[in-house]
Amino acid sequence: MRYPKDLAPNGTIGFLAPSFGCNVEPYRSAFDHALDRWQGKGYRTVSGPNCYVGEGIGISNTPEKCGAEVMEMFCGREADVLISCGGGELMCEILEYVDFGRLADAPPKWFMGYSDNTNLIYPLVTLCDTAAIYGPCAAAFGMEPWHVSIRDAYELLTGQRKVMESYPLWEKESLRDEENPLQPYYVTQPLALKAYTEGQLVMDPACAGTKLSVTGRLLGGCMDCLVNLLGTRYDGTAAFCEKYREDGILWMLEACDLNVMAIRRAMWQMEQAGWFRYVKGFLFGRAQSGVPMMGLDAYQAVLAVASRHQVPVIMDLDIGHISPMMPLVVGSMATVTLEGNHVKVEMEYR
Repeated sequence: MRYPKDLAPNGTIGFLAPSFGCNVEPYRSAFDHALDRWQGKGYRTVSGPNCYVGEGIGISNTPEKCGAEVMEMFCGREADVLISCGGGELMCEILEYVDFGRLADAPPKWFMGYSDNTNLIYPLVTLCDTAAIYGPCAAAFGMEPWHVSIRDAYELLTGQRKVMESYPLWEKESLRDEENPLQPYYVTQPLALKAYTEGQLVMDPACAGTKLSVTGRLLGGCMDCLVNLLGTRYDGTAAFCEKYREDGILWMLEACDLNVMAIRRAMWQMEQAGWFRYVKGFLFGRAQSGVPMMGLDAYQAVLAVASRHQVPVIMDLDIGHISPMMPLVVGSMATVTLEGNHVKVEMEYR
């Protein structure tokens, strides 16, 4: 596994828009302020040609132009690390214009984003053996003040932090809008983790003193994107898992638009494709569309498949679309420790 160099003092941060750009509010103002924040810390910033563009369908520009921006930013010498402008809907369409063989040969750079950016993070890890960060997109760095999770992402990029811990509160409803583009996370809901072994609940917020630990190589992202990549030429999962079978895989998963039935179908599909052959554990973020349907809730949507593998399953973690999110290095070796209602993720770059 290749790990990029940390962002050095006075280094250069590149921003690109392989999915949506920051051409509309509140993202434009938040992105502009994020640039000011980075520059105020002494860093130089470089924006790709699509950052303020909204000409594409589900992405910032045409797939060809988005793919060209990716290649330019990754292979050029101007930027030291890269942060995606935002998520979106059809980033998958740029992949045929991205030369992953060339990216595998180029010096690695940190790339950070989440949601639709799974379409780039996942192939970087599985096809290029290059670690990437599943974390906040560019506009989030424009909030005032920074939430601790944004500070964590900054410290991860700069090499000051490799250990992430869960946050005590999460955001049920955002207050950020066009009139309040710099609004920080409105965290009001207490963290309420659940852990299962062999399908049986072994920990919830009422169970003090419970401790569980699992180690493996982090892999995953947004399930909406992952099942779309499954079976395509950008699906390097089988070979990757075989290569790192001695480490085992810690699957970190979360869903955006998938409802509980779609989550269950996605779990079934990934299992049938052999993705879970060397699984050591499952880490699930809070489901954005987890409303129960026909007697199926967000927990059983996952456990129907996950419990068959007789590994720990931790749910409602700070991963993904429901803020805040722990920035995590996909491809790294991680030890995840759950104690009471608190999680620590210790990442090793090996």
